[in-house]
Amino acid sequence: MSKREISLKPGAVPPIDEMKETGTCAPLANLSINGSLSVLRGDQLTREVVLLTFCDPLPEQCSRLFTLSGSEWRRLTPWLDISGLALYFLDRLNELGISDLLPQAVSNRLHKNLIDNTARTNGMISESVGIQQDFQMSGLSYAVLKGLSFWPNSVPRPELRSQFDLDFLVAAQGASKAREILENRGYRLYAISGRSWEFKLNERPGFTLKDIYKDLRSYAVELHIQPGDQTSWSPLDRLEWRTFHGMSMPVLSPVDLFLGQGLHVYKHICGEFSRAAHLLEFRRHILARRDDNDFWGELQWSAREHPRAPLALGVVTLLISRVMGDFAPEALTSWTVRTLSRSVRLWIEMYGHRSVLGIHPGTKLYLLLQRELAVAGAPAKRPIRQALLPSRLPPPVIRSFEHEALPVRLGRCHMQLKLILVRLRFHVVEGLRFLFESYRWRRLVRVAR
Repeated sequence: MSKREISLKPGAVPPIDEMKETGTCAPLANLSINGSLSVLRGDQLTREVVLLTFCDPLPEQCSRLFTLSGSEWRRLTPWLDISGLALYFLDRLNELGISDLLPQAVSNRLHKNLIDNTARTNGMISESVGIQQDFQMSGLSYAVLKGLSFWPNSVPRPELRSQFDLDFLVAAQGASKAREILENRGYRLYAISGRSWEFKLNERPGFTLKDIYKDLRSYAVELHIQPGDQTSWSPLDRLEWRTFHGMSMPVLSPVDLFLGQGLHVYKHICGEFSRAAHLLEFRRHILARRDDNDFWGELQWSAREHPRAPLALGVVTLLISRVMGDFAPEALTSWTVRTLSRSVRLWIEMYGHRSVLGIHPGTKLYLLLQRELAVAGAPAKRPIRQALLPSRLPPPVIRSFEHEALPVRLGRCHMQLKLILVRLRFHVVEGLRFLFESYRWRRLVRVAR
């Protein structure tokens, strides 16, 4: 059967078998257990159309973007920023030759954001180069994670990506030296969570959504400590070196890079808020490797070192497929998607769109997925009760400075108070929503099983 465009209208969804045969990129609506449709409406429908613009061929319903009202665009643009899709979206419309159909105000805003983010990305690259030069002079064993390592398979151009920190994998024996290097560059250690150390430089009170594209010379660095376990291979033992901006940088091997990216996206799906850009980037990575059977064979072999890898990759791949249409090769789905339990699949059908198309700070519906993943052998690190009723206040966004001026202290305290109130509202509203959905979910799972 030849490929063709599929136009979805409320209440009219193509059969799953037809979607698989055509391979077209069209959304699969959420199906309830009795076969009725959970139709997307309003802002969620608009956000879905944005994601579908990245499909080939372009689905017919994407034309809806060019009939949006001014108020609809004003509600959409913050989500584009928060989801990380804004500049990818502009680039995609330019690629399709239809960017001139955007409202002038929206077009001007996106182009201004691209100019700002290009300067910001260049600043982050320069900072990364400086840190790596110090690492290499000290003889540290390290690798660049995420960010620059995603180019070019996941990210066509670095300046299109909304990146908030610099990540490095560092061997355990070099962790103290890496910390010393960062502190000598002015960074402050903020938190240690498991094997991750978070540092910040030039923190600024009053940072808002409007500032995420600006080059404020304020950086965050995460060191991910690789334990010195001699019983298994370390990703640091099989690095690749790339020349980027005149410097040779170590990055993970192709298989380790793919696994790490997939597990990272899975972690966010199993959390309160998942940025849609993460799913788009991972989808691009899969498509870039689609016909590389040797890669998929090596990936399946290497996944034996990561017991949760088949489950994690299956959840991520199926979720992307449900939102944007089937796209992954059989060489990946045969040992990932096909191994998912019926209840995990049901969660993706019921709540997948809401997870991808939601607005920050997200929902607690991931806790329903957490239960089913625990049954599948992947228990969460934090109990559901603790996630529903946290016993501690959120950590400080910005720590106090020595001899800080009064305006800085007031700005810092105002920022923290605002965060506390937002989190309090989130826990109350989403906690109640979780209790309601939990009752319905138990009935659905009983029927599905």
